[in-house]
Amino acid sequence: MAVEPVTPTAQPQPEEKTSTVSVNPNQDVEVDNPPQLDYSRLSVVLMVVFSGLAIGSDGFNASIIGNIELIMGKIYPDSLTTEVAARLSNAFMVGMIIGMLGFGYISDKLGRKTGAVLTTTILVVGIALSAGASGLTENGMFWMLIIARGIAGVGAGGEYPVAGAGAAEATDEAPGIRNKRGFIFAMIGDLSSSLGFAFGALVPLLLLLCVHQKVSQYDVAWRVALALGAVPPLSIFWFRYRMAVSTAYRKSSMKHQAIPYWLAVKKYWRPLLGVCGSWFTYNYISYPFGLFSSTIVGRLNPSSSLVASMGWGTLINCFYIPGAFIGGLLSDRIGRRRTMALGFFLQACLGFILGGALGDIQPILPLFIVMYGIFLTLGEIGPGSTIVLTASENFPTAVRGHAVGFAAAWSKAGAAVGTQVFKPIMASWGDDTFHGTQAVFLIGSGFAVLGALLAFFVLPDTDRNLDNGDQDWKDYLAAHGYRNIEWGDGNQPDATGNKMM
Repeated sequence: MAVEPVTPTAQPQPEEKTSTVSVNPNQDVEVDNPPQLDYSRLSVVLMVVFSGLAIGSDGFNASIIGNIELIMGKIYPDSLTTEVAARLSNAFMVGMIIGMLGFGYISDKLGRKTGAVLTTTILVVGIALSAGASGLTENGMFWMLIIARGIAGVGAGGEYPVAGAGAAEATDEAPGIRNKRGFIFAMIGDLSSSLGFAFGALVPLLLLLCVHQKVSQYDVAWRVALALGAVPPLSIFWFRYRMAVSTAYRKSSMKHQAIPYWLAVKKYWRPLLGVCGSWFTYNYISYPFGLFSSTIVGRLNPSSSLVASMGWGTLINCFYIPGAFIGGLLSDRIGRRRTMALGFFLQACLGFILGGALGDIQPILPLFIVMYGIFLTLGEIGPGSTIVLTASENFPTAVRGHAVGFAAAWSKAGAAVGTQVFKPIMASWGDDTFHGTQAVFLIGSGFAVLGALLAFFVLPDTDRNLDNGDQDWKDYLAAHGYRNIEWGDGNQPDATGNKMM
């Protein structure tokens, strides 16, 4: 029999299912939900909206480098070698991995609010350095840009454990919102990121048109494009500084306790393996196919101008968007695991068709664009709309930031590997653009099959009530001798149940 953990003072903990509210000096009434629910709902909505903006900003800053490299290729044809382009693409990803791991710890031990403020600050500093990159030589300028992109990546990567854990806990404050968490998280983690990818392709294109496609003005275009990435994080900084602390974190965090990591791994190894593997596979496919969409179109239609190739690439990136709505609705109806497996499987099927029948599809460019776009849409219906939520729901509050950050780091490792091998695969075929493009579709589809198997057979179905997961973790630790744990952040909820703003 598991023993309920107690505080160091050995005082029994109050029941967590109800709260007592003083109605008048002579009467106490027990209620199932704390009062001031409208205010709580407003705070939840704000948390969701600004978490979405934060992750959308990361999508923009990650994806914009694809079209920036196309612009730079016209300005610095000798300095922007394949190796330098790969470093530019991967610098942000490597920074994100560092940020995800570091802020996974920070968000659990120092709090979601502290993590949010730090990630925003680091991201803005990195973007400012990127936009102002300079050097005595072109190579020197590129090295500064690579380092600055890495710094921005640290801030962007920290958003995933901070925003993911914080938004999951915010949506748990009200049962009516909790039941729609799948759709809400599809908007936060997928739609916002997809919009970021779309704007990451659209903004450089619009700036090129603004400078009338004059190569002498391309330097201004790419610098302004990078600088615009600072607008969303700056616009939400004040809110994040004033953000509320969730009830779950105040009750069930281990802020002042050493976390027994071995027991956490022992208990949650299966969902951790499933989430890490699925997220790695998803980003291995999604990132390079989104980043280099303009490159693929340019190779298949070499007569296109730079603006035309970027325009087609922008259109392709817009196909990410509908997948979020479809996947969000499905995840609340058939579950996160089944939705993810279904999306992976359908994406694999279409990818094999594209790769196998590319000879017949390639000459009809609009048909290729539509099928390419649907290929990306299916990825968003499955893992894109569910993976952040799956990572957040599978773990208790005390280690949620750690787990989301660790899984997200694996995802960016997948993105970095996919980005690193994508161009060399195409380049290995030389002038044979047909076989190079065919190869990346077939390889990507093979990874989608792996993702479907991981999602369906390894990932468990999640409990949508985070309190149940927290209590299960507390009972598990008590059963293993951890009975004197100071749960929470030392700032327990008051009689109203909330300390908002």
